[in-house]
Amino acid sequence: MTQELDAVVRQRIRGLRLAKGWTLDALAARCYLSPSTLSRIETGHRRVALDQLVPIARALGTTLDQLVEPADDTDVVIRPQPHTVEGMTMWLLSRENSPQGVTVAKMRFEREEPLDDLRVHPGREWFTVLSGTVRLRLGDRTIIVPEGDAAEFSTMIPHAICAHDGPVEVLSIMDHAGERAHMPSVATVAEEPA
Repeated sequence: MTQELDAVVRQRIRGLRLAKGWTLDALAARCYLSPSTLSRIETGHRRVALDQLVPIARALGTTLDQLVEPADDTDVVIRPQPHTVEGMTMWLLSRENSPQGVTVAKMRFEREEPLDDLRVHPGREWFTVLSGTVRLRLGDRTIIVPEGDAAEFSTMIPHAICAHDGPVEVLSIMDHAGERAHMPSVATVAEEPA
């Protein structure tokens, strides 16, 4: 490990231990190291060895990968690129296949009527209206959702989102089932050459 990553790993160990409210003795008992060894690891007075990191990570309820992942801006900053498909523009605000199990996207709807039949798929969807007004078709109902309000619904109910009286922008959170149902057309456009 580089010195910089070594320092981050030490901070993570100490931070996770303190977040759990554990003393050095408590963590030491869980990972079969002495409290003095853990103290020296946390303060940088002892080199962190791989055979020590595995039981420490396990005791702290994390993985070795999470404990040693590099801490640079690329793991924080997402630079979304717009993808436009048939009256809707989408900016992905989360990484593909995020371990949290959700996809976050900003969407702008220009069209005021759904293009096709209402969609049905497993899962739940949530959105909040950033600007404009949404027309949410949910089964036989049409629900108007104004700027500042949010909606959450089971995606097993036939549904479609479109603009009402002008363009609308929403921030949407979808589980992976929702992502698969709503993203294929965007992925196709993203792969097409410019």
